[in-house]
Amino acid sequence: MLVEETALSGQLKKYFGFDKFKGDQEAIVSNVLSGNDTFVIMPTGGGKSICYQLPSMIMEGTAIVVSPLIALMKNQVDSMRGFSNEDGIAHFLNSSLNKSEMAAVRNDVRSGKTKLLYVAPESLTKEENVEFLRSVPISFFAIDEAHCISEWGHDFRPEYRRLRPIIDAIGKVPVIALTATATPKVQLDIQKNLGMMEATVFKASFNRANLYYEVRPKNDVAREIIKFVRQHPGKSGIIYCLSRKKVEEIALTLSTNGIRALPYHAGLDAQVRADTQDKFLMEEIDVIVATIAFGMGIDKPDVRFVIHHDIPKSLEGYYQETGRAGRDGREGKCVTFYSYKDIEKLEKFMKGKPVAEQEVGKQLLLETVGFAETCVCRRKVILNYFGEVYQQEDCANCDNCIHPKKSFDGREEVSTVLETIKNVKEKFAMDHIVNVITGKHENNVKLHGHDNLEVFGEGSDRDQRFWTAVIRQSLLAGLLSKDIETYGTLKLTEKGKGFLKLPTVIHIIEDNDYSNTESDDESDFSGGVAADPELFAQLKELRKKIAKQRNVPPFVVFQDPSLEEMAIQYPITLDELKNVAGVGAGKAVKYGAPFVSLIEKYVEEHDIERPMDLVVKSVVNKSALKVYLIQNTDRKISLDDIAKAKGLPLKDIVTELETIVSSGTRLDINYYINEVIDADRQQDFFDYFKSAETDSPDAALSELGENEYSSIDVRLLRIKFLSELGN
Repeated sequence: MLVEETALSGQLKKYFGFDKFKGDQEAIVSNVLSGNDTFVIMPTGGGKSICYQLPSMIMEGTAIVVSPLIALMKNQVDSMRGFSNEDGIAHFLNSSLNKSEMAAVRNDVRSGKTKLLYVAPESLTKEENVEFLRSVPISFFAIDEAHCISEWGHDFRPEYRRLRPIIDAIGKVPVIALTATATPKVQLDIQKNLGMMEATVFKASFNRANLYYEVRPKNDVAREIIKFVRQHPGKSGIIYCLSRKKVEEIALTLSTNGIRALPYHAGLDAQVRADTQDKFLMEEIDVIVATIAFGMGIDKPDVRFVIHHDIPKSLEGYYQETGRAGRDGREGKCVTFYSYKDIEKLEKFMKGKPVAEQEVGKQLLLETVGFAETCVCRRKVILNYFGEVYQQEDCANCDNCIHPKKSFDGREEVSTVLETIKNVKEKFAMDHIVNVITGKHENNVKLHGHDNLEVFGEGSDRDQRFWTAVIRQSLLAGLLSKDIETYGTLKLTEKGKGFLKLPTVIHIIEDNDYSNTESDDESDFSGGVAADPELFAQLKELRKKIAKQRNVPPFVVFQDPSLEEMAIQYPITLDELKNVAGVGAGKAVKYGAPFVSLIEKYVEEHDIERPMDLVVKSVVNKSALKVYLIQNTDRKISLDDIAKAKGLPLKDIVTELETIVSSGTRLDINYYINEVIDADRQQDFFDYFKSAETDSPDAALSELGENEYSSIDVRLLRIKFLSELGN
């Protein structure tokens, strides 16, 4: 059933309550209603969903929407049901449904109630589903997240490549493919694979002017993230990490530091993931720390920041993930932490994969490196990647434009690059060109005799990073083109050939150097800062006074390393005091009040500006072994049996117990000590420790006699002493 274009705005108002279309929406809807194949490339937040949702409401039959994620389907179905009084208007068909739920969905489709049926590609390949869909009227197929079809896309899904034969088996109906990211190469791949080369293509600009892009060196990342989030209180944000382990770690660190954050990754239970997503949408939490499993189709318009703890594997992935910020057109900050060591890690992950897949991955990574290390406008680099020319020199909304680096006239250097590419017959990629220019006797260079060229070694006075920057900026200037089909072969454009004949002024900026940054944020948060000597002396004096009042040795109250950290971090509340190493919740409550009171007074009197935004509360290491030890000592299992069960020597078990007790956890190991050390010897030890100046086991052993006690005995009794008196 076709609808006149003039009536479309009325249909939009009727079904969705919107007064007018955005961008190309009206033309796209009209094209679908006319029965034509349609290809939509529209950035996140551009309103892709309306392009198939509105035609589905108008046309006869049910529209089949192929969608890659269960969470995305649920989100879309809930959204559609919100516009209608009839729940059956939209359904999803995937592995999360039981048999009775599946039957209910099919009944609604057969009865004509269902206008939109969301299907996972895996579900669509099942013969029973194909047979069912052949028996009901289908209005059209919508392939959402269509970039999943292409191995050059950032979320390649092999099941997507089997869609065309299945669609043909179900019936001859129009197809609309939609994606938020597609380079010219991916666009062609999608159209070929879906057999829609004649489709009408609608391509919106990829420029998200409201998004601010920044790349930071990867140092003390947890500290930097906490500082950033604290500077944006109450705002919604997403933090992406490449590994599940890092997701868990960062989420725990954030929540430990008073930030409402939860982890999200594919290893979590489906219900937990759904609950976390709902909490984020309902603003019960501010931050989600996630792998890329999170975010596709999340309809939250006011995400104010997206942080990448790790650089993504491709620029498309980066664009898609950062695109979840500022979908309402308002502020969106995109901060990425980058170290070249991370790229090396990603390259290692690719080893063992088919050669063609490795080459694809390598090219995608090179594009990402180029974006991360460039000193030119980041917006220009992103848009160039998607085949769009950004005319402005300065976007005024990325770190490189706000803090521009010095440039120089690079006519000579660019000419060297273009001449080299011409000399190698335009058949080689960037790394080969750089090797020739810098005079590197690499195997491939020698194999092709390029070490005999006149240009060989012409740029040996500058490093590879410099020449890589020149090539990247020549690409941006339109002097070169890159043939992605042949894994990044560089070719001269007509403009480049003209430049070689008559070089003109071209400003070149050297790229940033990220080679010496950390690849992980495992540095000590205290950063080796010296303790405030005056405050440290006052804290020691206070400790001595409290120890005397409590009739315990000073080290039972707080050990020296804890006092040193207090004199670095200046905690002025009990919550902040728990941040200090060796101060558990119990110790903070038992001894903390006078210490934070003294520190607060000291800070005020000395007008100290506390860098609390840089103070990261360390996460208690709840390793599996520690949890195991706490549980099994509670059950009074012999330490010898525990050591045997874990395949560890007893001394290692004792070391772990010492760590647990030092952090303020109380352990009762009397049941074991009473078996191996008699009561009199225990009493001698306690008498010694009550007046000892240090809790050193070696000093105790020396004083009490090595014939009377073993090293293990002394350490066990010290654990008992600290647990009973200190914790």
